[in-house]
Amino acid sequence: MALTTTDDDTGPDKGEPPLRSRIFADLTPLRTSPDYRRLWCGNTISWMGQQMTALAVSLQVYAITGSTFSVGLVGLCSLVPLVVFGLYGGAIADTVDRRKLGLYSAAGATAMSIMLATAALAGYHRVWLLYTVVALQAVCFAMNSPARTSMIPRLLPTEQLPAANALNSLTSNLGLMGGPMLGGVIVGLWGYQAAYLIDAVAFTGALYAMWRLPSMLPDQGDGPRRRASVLDGLRFLATRPNLRMTFFADMAAMVLAQPRALFPAVAVLWFGGDAKTVGLLVAAPAVGAVLGGLFSGWLGGIRRHGLAILISVAAWGAAIACFGLSRHLWLGLFFLAVAGCADTISMVFRSTMLQAATPDEMRGRLQGVFIVVVAGGPRLGDFLAGSTADLTSPAVAIIGGGLACVLAVTALGLGRRAFARYDARDPRP
Repeated sequence: MALTTTDDDTGPDKGEPPLRSRIFADLTPLRTSPDYRRLWCGNTISWMGQQMTALAVSLQVYAITGSTFSVGLVGLCSLVPLVVFGLYGGAIADTVDRRKLGLYSAAGATAMSIMLATAALAGYHRVWLLYTVVALQAVCFAMNSPARTSMIPRLLPTEQLPAANALNSLTSNLGLMGGPMLGGVIVGLWGYQAAYLIDAVAFTGALYAMWRLPSMLPDQGDGPRRRASVLDGLRFLATRPNLRMTFFADMAAMVLAQPRALFPAVAVLWFGGDAKTVGLLVAAPAVGAVLGGLFSGWLGGIRRHGLAILISVAAWGAAIACFGLSRHLWLGLFFLAVAGCADTISMVFRSTMLQAATPDEMRGRLQGVFIVVVAGGPRLGDFLAGSTADLTSPAVAIIGGGLACVLAVTALGLGRRAFARYDARDPRP
């Protein structure tokens, strides 16, 4: 069974190169839609600033408390609101003008960065304040993300959604790589307040992009407008097997084959390294993900999105298992980079299916479910990997997890054969 590419010899626009010949990221969405271009640029700038702030908060908490446990609580303060308000934010995005929701939530996140900067400039160093602001930032993100993501199918034609999602993945991974590095440099040179102020300024890009958008009321047909229900969204998902499969496939990867929690142990036990080695292991999947986004032009020619998801998730699991077998650092980094690239490909097609096969009035709620899965899956994976390694060994946990991922996604594909036949030309949820 082969992935199907487009039969046309030219791209969607006159003068575009053939889809099969594209190698680098397809920039067509940025060229054809000024609204999407502003939204993408604004999100890229603000996401970099958010990652700077995330690092600065962790450094500040550690400077105040000297406790790694206290630093770990920062992640918990972010995770709980993301899970709780992710579904709720999606329901709101299906009820109100998404442009206004995106604008107000971005303004709220800007206010939180200004609050952090003001407290740092005033010398008010209190951990409770940092925890509170982090939680409120997560609430703003949980409201903003479903609204912003559900706008994209209204700004672009369906055939450009894979390219747009590849560009969005590039934004996410570049921010995860570059934001902490810039944040560390800025905090070291000018202090926490400088990182927070830069983050607040960076949010102006997102605010401007949202402000320039047209009204984005959800399409609820000709009947009277009604309040969107989280339960209605979950009921809708229960009747859409192909959409459910995108979540199951992602959970197979993130829960069963998530080696991140074991990096400190394997850095010492396998590679005889230290904290720098841990940093390389953490960075390797992000490097692979960025490369996957940069060289994503060919993804627009793939029509069998379900099959592409199954293959890329299986590739993630296989790469993780190979990492578990490696005892040379650079070979291990290579397999982690391959896994990161496979994850980007999976994300592009999962996001595209959610956007193309979901009616507009449900897109916010399904994006809310997406946030919960993305936020909660890796945390469950960390717990499973750590527990398995304690009972057995890191090698068993990583190799076994990778193989379990491959077996699980194979079973999913065999159990729902229609998913592998999903065709982007006729999206069926």
